[in-house]
Formats: sequence, C-alpha cells, structure tokens
Amino acid sequence: MTQIQGYFDPRFETVRELFAQQQRDPQARGAALCVTVGDTTVLDIWAGVMDKDNSRVWEQDTLVNVFSCTKPLGAVALLQQVEAGRITLDQPVADIWPEFAQAGKQQVTLRQLLSHRSGVSAISEPMAPEQLFDWQAMTAAIAAQEPWWEPGSRHGYAPLTYAWLLGEPLRRLSGQMPGDYLRERLFLPLGMDFHVGVPDADLPRIAHLSRLRNQSGDEYARALFAAMGNAAGLQWKAFANPSSLQTSTNKREWQQAQILAANGTGNARSLARFWQALAHDGQLGDVRLLDSELVQLMRREHSAGDDLTLLCPTRFGLGVMLEQDWQGGSFGMGANAFGHPGAGGSLGFADPDAKVGFGYVTNTMGPYVLTDPRAGELSREVYRCLREFC
Repeated sequence: MTQIQGYFDPRFETVRELFAQQQRDPQARGAALCVTVGDTTVLDIWAGVMDKDNSRVWEQDTLVNVFSCTKPLGAVALLQQVEAGRITLDQPVADIWPEFAQAGKQQVTLRQLLSHRSGVSAISEPMAPEQLFDWQAMTAAIAAQEPWWEPGSRHGYAPLTYAWLLGEPLRRLSGQMPGDYLRERLFLPLGMDFHVGVPDADLPRIAHLSRLRNQSGDEYARALFAAMGNAAGLQWKAFANPSSLQTSTNKREWQQAQILAANGTGNARSLARFWQALAHDGQLGDVRLLDSELVQLMRREHSAGDDLTLLCPTRFGLGVMLEQDWQGGSFGMGANAFGHPGAGGSLGFADPDAKVGFGYVTNTMGPYVLTDPRAGELSREVYRCLREFC
C-alpha cells in the first residue's frame, strides 16, 4: 500500500485516493500535491522516494526542480518593475539594455518578451555546454541574436532564452540578480520554500530526477521530438543549445544557477501559495505581489494559435499560459484558469473564479509538452469535488 503523508480535507478524499493510485504505478518515484481554496489549504500531501537509489523517502520539505513553472515568478518580478514605474510594457527593452538593440530588435518591447512574441526563442549560434552557467555569455548571445520571425507578428515559446530575456532587464532595473530579487520580494514575504539558485545548505533536500520509460506522449509531443531531430531547426536550438540543458538537471551547477526560465526549485506547497496569491488578484493576507489591474492584464490573452516552437496550439498572457480547449493544454478547472506547466509533469496555476491555488510536483518526468496527465487528472478531480461539496 502506498504511504501518503500530509493533510487532506475529507471532502477531497477522492483526490487523495487518485494521488495514491498514481503513486502505485511501478515507475512512480516521488510526488507532492497542494491545493488551496480561498484562504484554506484543502490538500497538502506527498509520497514516494527522492533519491536515485529509492532509499530516501520524500519528506515534507523535499525540494524538486519544477522547470518552466518558474517562468511566472519572473513575470511577476518584471511586472513589479512596471508597477514601480521603472519601465512600461510597451517600452523598447533596448532602453534599459542597449546591447539588445542588435540584429533588428531595437523596437522589441517588454510586452512582447513576456508573451513569447519577441522572436528570440532560441540562440542559433552553437553555445559551449559550460556557457549555460555564464550569465555574461548567455546575455551577449541573446543580445546578438537575430529574431527567428518578425517580432510581434507571431508567437513561439522561449523555453530557455526566457531566463535572460526577463532576467537581464530585471537585473538592470532592480540592481539584483533574479534569484536574489525573487527571494526578497516573493519567496520570503509569501513564506515560500522556493529557490532560483539553491544555497549549499539546502542541496541535500533536492529530489533526483528521472524519466518515465517507454512513453512517447501525445501527438504534439511526438511531433516536437521529431522536429528536434533537425539540429539546425528552432526546436533543437530552443531545447538543446547549449546542450548542457539536456544533461545537467541533477548537477550542482544547474541547481545553484539563476536560470529564471527553468531551474526554480521548490515544492508543491510553495507553488500553491504563489498561485493562491494570484487567485486573489495579487493580494494574500498582508502581502501584495501586484496591483490587481496588473494581475488582470497578466491573465489577458496576448498570444494564441499555433506555437512556432512547441508545434501545438498555445495561449499566453504575460508570463503565464491560459486555459485551452484541448486536454493536454487544459488546467482542468474553469475557463479563466491561468498558470504554467513545467517539463516532466510539475504544474502550478490559479483559478480566480473558484479562488484555487494548485501546485503539483514530481521527480518522475513524463514526455508531454504542456499539462502532464497525472497533474490534469488530479486537478479535474479537485474541480469535481469543488462542484459537489463547496
């Protein structure tokens, strides 16, 4: 019998049972789920193992890399700069990052960066593996990059370059590296056990990541993986340049870097806490992340349709994905839900209508492009319970 730890409201017992059922899969290792409704935590559960030898149990304070679930945290940080009057959404990024004006990017705006419309979704020139961890090398390469399409005309997800597209403006506007800024302005105020750049003392708490075997994902995942066979194409460059992006996720240099798009490390409880605040228009108790008008703008559609990078339909607000009408792109709740999946299965989102904050993390990585079926099944069951009991 799978041992499930933590707390659950009895009205959501079927969610706990589904979580336990998922953990009985022979390939399952570790996972955690946290859900808030209004001001109340209704589920905060975890199970499984955290190390590659399956000898260390997943604990209440286990951390795991949540990949692109990190992106909305960076988006909020940039929107805080907008709120403070340091930059406007439609101001050229080159005003604060002059080097970025190269190669036809002089008019690219912050709004375009946030909504994946800049055309800078990948670096075309080959990068050495170690350059992934060299801030100056990555920002210089992005500044020199010619857009893959006319900025503003189309959209295409920026899986890795987003880290510096947002991180360098944030550094110049705030005077702090992104992970340091987020710790002071988001993580500590909200009580989140979350890091972009994990301190030495917390490294032993990080779960080891592994992949599910013999799974190929849905049709969009298969199309994306096939396109990555072209080493000169956008898909390969976006996900594997530098190549260390594919090989470093269990290494210390990855865990301690400040890669704002992809290496956030935390737990389900912290993701749910962040999205709980956004479900309440940016205000949680005495902590205000953003003005409510900016939260509304954040979840307004800015990009929709065929994604040039992911080769599937996507909808984006400012730094967040929006609800879509296909199951692999759905958060499993209301039409106004917004959030972000992370590679391999992690998911964080808010449903502002139901006032839900949702966080799911796992160290057993699946092959899906957007919402992993495990997280989707859990969120749909949460929603069913809400309709029945709340």
